[in-house]
Amino acid sequence: MFENYKVYETTIAGRPFKLETGKMAGLANAAFLASYGETSVLCTVTASSKPREGVDFFPLSVDYEEKMYAVGRFPGSFQRREGKATEKAILASRCIDRPIRPLFPKDMRNDCSVVATVMSVDPDCSPEITAAIGVSAAIAVSDIPWDGPIASTSVGLVDGKIVINPGLEDRAKTDLTLTVSSTADLVAMIEAGGNEIPDDLMFDCIMAGHEVNKEIVKFINGIVAEIGKEKFTFESSDPDPEILAEIEEFCIEDVKKALDTDDKNVRDAALLPIYDAVHAKFDERFEGNEAKLDEIMYLVQKHVVRAWLKDEHKRVDGRGIDEIRPLNAQIDLLPRTHGSGMFTRGQTQVLSVATLAPVSEAQKLDGLDEDVQKRYIHHYNFPSYSVGETKPSRGPGRREIGHGALAERALVPVIPSVEEFPYAIRVVSEVLSSNGSTSQGSICGSTLALMAAGVPIKAPVAGISCGLITGDDGVYGDFMTMVDIQGLEDFYGDMDFKVAGTHKGITAIQMDLKVHGLTPEIIKEAFAKTHKARDYILDEVMLKCIPAPRTELSKYAPKVLTTAISPDKIGDVIGKQGKVIQSIQEQCECTINIEEDGRVFVSGLDTDKAKQAISIVELIANDPEIGGIYSGKVTRLMTFGAFVEIAPGKEGLVHISKLDVKRVDKVEDVVAVGDQVIVKVTEIDDQGRINLSRRDALVEVNGAVVEDGADEEPRRKPHKPFKKHDK
Repeated sequence: MFENYKVYETTIAGRPFKLETGKMAGLANAAFLASYGETSVLCTVTASSKPREGVDFFPLSVDYEEKMYAVGRFPGSFQRREGKATEKAILASRCIDRPIRPLFPKDMRNDCSVVATVMSVDPDCSPEITAAIGVSAAIAVSDIPWDGPIASTSVGLVDGKIVINPGLEDRAKTDLTLTVSSTADLVAMIEAGGNEIPDDLMFDCIMAGHEVNKEIVKFINGIVAEIGKEKFTFESSDPDPEILAEIEEFCIEDVKKALDTDDKNVRDAALLPIYDAVHAKFDERFEGNEAKLDEIMYLVQKHVVRAWLKDEHKRVDGRGIDEIRPLNAQIDLLPRTHGSGMFTRGQTQVLSVATLAPVSEAQKLDGLDEDVQKRYIHHYNFPSYSVGETKPSRGPGRREIGHGALAERALVPVIPSVEEFPYAIRVVSEVLSSNGSTSQGSICGSTLALMAAGVPIKAPVAGISCGLITGDDGVYGDFMTMVDIQGLEDFYGDMDFKVAGTHKGITAIQMDLKVHGLTPEIIKEAFAKTHKARDYILDEVMLKCIPAPRTELSKYAPKVLTTAISPDKIGDVIGKQGKVIQSIQEQCECTINIEEDGRVFVSGLDTDKAKQAISIVELIANDPEIGGIYSGKVTRLMTFGAFVEIAPGKEGLVHISKLDVKRVDKVEDVVAVGDQVIVKVTEIDDQGRINLSRRDALVEVNGAVVEDGADEEPRRKPHKPFKKHDK
C-alpha cells in the first residue's frame, strides 16, 4: 500500500534521528514524520499553484501545533480541546519561520503553508528542533522553489561545557538556551537566552551549533538527491527593469531629498507628493494594477538607502555609522503603579510598568514541556498610533508576542529568586512611538521600571540592535554594519541583530535576516558593536537616572512576608473547610498562600498586619514557647480568670491574679469577651494546657509597674482545678 515509503536515519548528539516519508499526508507537496528519540513531529508543506493577487510580499505561513496527547494529557481548557496556540508554540513557529523565509524567491507570490504537528514528546529530545529539521527536509524535497536546506541545533552550557541538544536534566541547570539555524555555509538564525554569557563564549557556542548543522544539512541533501522533486516555475512579481529604471530616473532626486531627515513624520509627509506625481505620470501604463507602482517606489527608496549606507557611509538621519540616537530615561511617571520607567531613543519611545503580586499570581502554563508556571511575565503592546496609523487594537499578534518574549528572556537572568524576593512580577511595555528596535527599548524601559519598583535585580540590562548592508555579491563580498538601526534601515537593510545584556555578558539574542545567513566575521563584529553600545546606554543614561534598585516598595504594592512550616502542619493552618486560614486572612486583612513544601507567603498592604498573620501561622504550626509574648482574643470569662485564644485552636488561661498589674476583684473589670490583649506564656503542663499572664506581658512590653497586693486573689468559694474540657 505504501510503495513510496522511505526511511532515512542518522544520529544527532548521540540520539537517533529519523525521517519517514510516503506513509502520511500524501496530498501535501511534501511531508515527513520527523522522529528524534521518542519525539515525533509531522512536518508538511503545501503551496498554491497560482500567485495570490494584490499582495506585495511572499505569503508564507508557519504553524507549530502542540497536541496534548503528545504527552498523555488532556488540554486544560473547559472544552478539553486544544485552543489557540500557546506562547511557546508561537515562539517555536517564529523560530522555524525566520531562517526559512529568506531562502524562498523574493519575487514569488504563491501562498505557502508549513505545518509542524507535535504528536509525541520525549522530554530529552526537543520537539522544536525536531520540527525545524523536519520542515527543512520537507521543503527541500518538495517542488517548491527554495535555496535550502537548513538545519537547527540547540546548544546549552552546563558547568562551563558546551552541550549539544541538552536533555531534560541538562536543561534544568544550563546557563544558556541557544538555537542556531544554518545553511551549509552561513548562520541563518540565532535565538538565545543566557545567564550573562561573555561575547567570546557565546560566539563559540554559536559556532558549535553551526558545525552540527553542517552534518545535518549534508544528511538532508542526501535525501534530496534521492527523492527530491523538480521545482515548479512561478510568475515573478518583479517589475520590468526598463520601467523600473524610467520611474527611478523620474523621481530619485526627489526621493533623496525626502529621505534625508531624522524625523519620520517629516519624511513621510515629503514622500506623499512624490507618490502622487509618480501615479499621475505612470498610472495609465499600469491600468488595473496601480498598486505595482507602490512596489516600485519601495525599490527606489531601498536603492537610495542602501547606496547611501554602503557607498557613502551616510545614514538617513545624518548619524555616524556607530552613533546612537539621542537617549533619555525617566522613572515614576505613573504615581499609583508599583514602578514605571520610560526609555526614549530618537523617535522610539517605550513606557514600561512593573506590577508586583503574591507568588500565587504566577502564570499557570498548559503546554508540552515540564514548565508548569511562570513567575516573571513580560507583555509587549504595539498600538497603531505608535507608527501614526489608525488601525483598531485587536490584541497582540505573533510579532508582539515574540518581542515580549525576547524582553522577558533578557531580564529573567537578573530577576531575584523567590527566596530573595517572594513576588510574582509582571512588566508591560507600551510602545508609544516606533522608529526602530522597540523590543530593545522595552528591555531598557523595563529595567528602569523594575529598579523603580524596588525589585532587587542582580544587574541592569540594556539592549541595542545592529544592522547590516551587504554587497551585490551577498554576504561573501563587502559588508557594513551599523548600530542602532532606525525603521528605514531595518526595512531596507539585511539584518536586525538584537543583543541584550549586562556589563558582564549577554542575556538574550534575536536575529532577523533578509539574506541567506551570516559569516563568523559579521557575527563577531555585531557582538563587539552591541557590547560597546549597551555599556554606553547603561552608564551614560540608565544608571544616571536610577543608580540602583530602590530599597523600599511603593506604598501601593503588596508587602509579602514568608515563613516555612512542616508540611504535616499545613492542614492545621488551613483548618476544616478552610475556616482557620480564612479567619486569619480576615483578621489580618491579608492573603495567605501555602505551597506543598510548607512555604507560606503572606501578602497585604499593611506590613504590621502581615507580620501578625505570620506569627499566627507559626504559632499554629509550632507549639507556643514558654516566655513568648502573643496577641490574643478573649473568648470566655470565668470567675477565676479569662480564656485567651492566641491562635486558632490554641487557647490558654489567664488567672485573675495575672490579669493586671493591680489587684483585680472581678475579671469583668479588666477584660470583656472579644478584647484583643497581649499575654505571656508562663507554663505549659504535661497535658499541653497553657497558662498565660497579661500582667507579665504588660510589664515586659509596656514597662508597667506591678502594684503592691496585685497578687492577692479576691475572696470566693474554692473551685475545682481547671481542666482543658471545662466550659
